Amino acid sequence: MDRPAPSLSQFVLKVHSRCDLACDHCYVYEHADQSWHGRPKALPEQVMARTADRIAEHAAAHRLSAVHVVLHGGEPLLAGPDRLRGAADELRRALRGVCALDLRIHTNGVLLSERFCDLFLEYGIKVGVSLDGDRASNDRHRRYADGRSSHPQVLRAVELLNRPVYRPLFAGLLCTIDVQNDPAAVYDALVALDPPRLDFLLPHATWDNPPPRPGASATPYADWLDVVYRRWDDGGRAVPVRIFDSVLRTLRGESSLTESLGLAPADLVVIETDGTYEQADSLKTAYDGAPATGMDVFTHSLDEVMAHPGMLARHQGVEQLSEECRSCPVVNSCGGGLYAHRYRTGTGFDNPSVFCPDLMELIVTVRDREAVAGPAVPLADLDLLAEGFGDAETVGRLVAAQLDTDRDLLAAVRDRAPIGDELADRAWELLVDLDRNAPEAFDAAISHPYTRPWGLRALKEHSPGEVSQGLAELAAAAAMRARRGDTVQVPLRDGTLRLPGLGSVTLAGHQGLAEITAGAEEFTVRAGQRTLRAGWDEGVDGLNPYWNPVRLVQMPGWTVALEDTDPLRDSHQWPVSGRLTEGEAKIWAEDLTEAWSLISSELPRYAPGVAAGLRSITPLYAPDGSDVSAASREAFGAIGAARPATPALLALLIVHEFQHVKLGAVLDRLDLYDTGDRRTFYAPWRPDPRPLPGLLQGTYAHIAVTDFWRTRRRTAEGRDFTAAEAHFARWRRQTADAVEVLAGSGALTPLGERFVAKMGDTVHQWLQEPVTAAAQARAERSSQEHRQSWNRANSGTE
Repeated sequence: MDRPAPSLSQFVLKVHSRCDLACDHCYVYEHADQSWHGRPKALPEQVMARTADRIAEHAAAHRLSAVHVVLHGGEPLLAGPDRLRGAADELRRALRGVCALDLRIHTNGVLLSERFCDLFLEYGIKVGVSLDGDRASNDRHRRYADGRSSHPQVLRAVELLNRPVYRPLFAGLLCTIDVQNDPAAVYDALVALDPPRLDFLLPHATWDNPPPRPGASATPYADWLDVVYRRWDDGGRAVPVRIFDSVLRTLRGESSLTESLGLAPADLVVIETDGTYEQADSLKTAYDGAPATGMDVFTHSLDEVMAHPGMLARHQGVEQLSEECRSCPVVNSCGGGLYAHRYRTGTGFDNPSVFCPDLMELIVTVRDREAVAGPAVPLADLDLLAEGFGDAETVGRLVAAQLDTDRDLLAAVRDRAPIGDELADRAWELLVDLDRNAPEAFDAAISHPYTRPWGLRALKEHSPGEVSQGLAELAAAAAMRARRGDTVQVPLRDGTLRLPGLGSVTLAGHQGLAEITAGAEEFTVRAGQRTLRAGWDEGVDGLNPYWNPVRLVQMPGWTVALEDTDPLRDSHQWPVSGRLTEGEAKIWAEDLTEAWSLISSELPRYAPGVAAGLRSITPLYAPDGSDVSAASREAFGAIGAARPATPALLALLIVHEFQHVKLGAVLDRLDLYDTGDRRTFYAPWRPDPRPLPGLLQGTYAHIAVTDFWRTRRRTAEGRDFTAAEAHFARWRRQTADAVEVLAGSGALTPLGERFVAKMGDTVHQWLQEPVTAAAQARAERSSQEHRQSWNRANSGTE
């Protein structure tokens, strides 16, 4: 598949080129590039309009879902409220109907006032503030030209942003590191201001002008950050810190949150007050003219800017790094550091970062400290799960960890709601109240398996409408569970009121909002001129044709939902079926009851975990009538399946797919393998080569498959016994072989090696159990035929 053409989604717009402070570490005024002298002080209206059109043109051409614009300077507040309003109006005008706009401003804070904040509240402009810590630390660099301190004014700005009415505007604090400042004092002073996020930046430097390194340490910046990291960690990580979160994310193989770490391509361009395009501002540190592209908004498109060699170089990932960086063991996390920090006269940017020793030390220290601190899953739980099983308490702890993740995700989604979105604000206020006063109802609502797919999609697509709609749906579902009489307004989805985990209300012909009130005995839905009242037990099968509740199958020791109502349940690789008829639902319930009886009696080591962690089964549609099933990494607590021919096969599908659910939850908490390993391997249950994560998932699931056939042969007779014996003989050998491939891959972490070794212990015990000669021969023949077929289809793959 062709890669999409490189595009830009982040724009730094210089609305004013001068500043009211004289910070001696500023890259705009105090470093090599001095181009600010010849530029207009404020962004002219015609430049603003043309810039907005260029951004919209680019967003439309590349079908971007959102663009991120930062109003910057100099000091952007010097532009004044009217000019900032004009900039926001132009961007809104140009992007209307094209994509979402995430608009922010970064300021030193000294001019921030209620007038500015009211403007920012009106336009949803989030505010980041520069502050280098306590007064002594801040005053080391961030002063007025006459030497006066700026600290009191910045504290007033932060106090203003912390007022309840303006708090949604507050994006966080940015601190430039000076190793002569006390790191603990800096961190404590910043955290005391209750910021939503902290950002620590290394001071700008190059090999020509290296950073100060006072004292005997070769890594003073890593040492400084280590003090902060330990204080942050010991304090429960109460506030997100971008540099630490980025290191942790890249160590897990995820993307960085900052351009100074990781290998993600740069997608940012700067527009100066004269309309010229520039690369990242930090390049002003390298040499005079370093960020220049020679292009401007009047003559050149953003696609032409993307073709600039300097921009293209930063889209080449590890290949654009120096040879020393490419061979570095932490390159996936470091990414060579900030591009500007690599500059040296004579070799340009083909060097490691001037902070290379510090970045190496920081990443390794964080990695080692995380390992020493112990795994996020207790070792006793890890061992029990690795053996293939997991009791109710062990799986219950996975459930609790997933709930914590869902809470974090919900907060992240809330942060994407547009400022002033009354629907989202009311829904969030109700969710907060229910979390405090009806926590069981709140937890049950957000732990619905399809909450996470919704949340991840909302974050990825930057869709304000999806954010507010999903929050309202979750608030309604939580309110219905609490039954306190709360009223919630919820947007409809094509005439359907979605109530996650509870069901749906069909309001054909209606669009817009529905209002739902959840009382003790019934709930009421109002849409337009129509009012629907339903008791909690109505509608299960025809009592109320508009209310489609999720059907619950209640069995001894386990209650599971048949989820055929949620419009967002399509998270599996197979299409979902429609709403089950009364007869279909009855057959499902009967088969589930018999399958659960089989699991409880013949597979008792799986049953407690299934009961504790599997809350939902989503009926799937198999066009050819085959037995299909699936588990989604994003939908913990759910599996999908087309109803198989027999309850016994349904039992097999349940234990098989729940293995994927358990392992996915473990992988959310632990690194078991090198996420950068791109090799593929033979898997005896697939016709295609599998990457290491797929092989691990498949091997773990086939422990349950092997065990199923191992136990079935004890009760089967005749041909059924012969088939079960052959399945057991084949799958125990093939699963053991797959375990050996995993163990010898060289890509497992120490915890991954421990996990795979425990998997091997389970399977190797089964290799000692006797089987008939005929079954063994049949298993060997089947295995050989599969491998030969695989080799023919995948010649040269391994």
